[in-house]
Amino acid sequence: MGEIELVLKEHHIRPTAIRLLMYKFLSERDIAVTLNDIELGFDKSERTTLYRTIKTFEKKGLVHQIDDGTGIAKYALDEKGLGGSHSQDLHLHFHCENCNETVCLTDHKIPHISLPKGYVSKDMNLVIKGICDKCSVK
Repeated sequence: MGEIELVLKEHHIRPTAIRLLMYKFLSERDIAVTLNDIELGFDKSERTTLYRTIKTFEKKGLVHQIDDGTGIAKYALDEKGLGGSHSQDLHLHFHCENCNETVCLTDHKIPHISLPKGYVSKDMNLVIKGICDKCSVK
């Protein structure tokens, strides 16, 4: 059994051909991808199949969705593809205003934030906007 199959099975995801290919596609990217990016990578697959696959990965903790303020959802594998509870792996995201790429800064964790009594946190997303390392060199 291959490494990708093992990762999917650890997340209780049946390793179908499209799921294996989707995981491989995501693991080869250093940036977060949109559903449109995924569609371009899988031009022979139906959009609904791709959407269901990414949503299954998200539900099972294999990927997380990033709201970088562009209005377009982006997806990235959780740190090292291990999944688990995304709420326990809160890290920074960086959105480059020049190239429009969004990356996970997994080595930079969001510190615990105490909320006032009665407030209940459901999700947290911290996006830093600016110019990425590739664009600032140009």
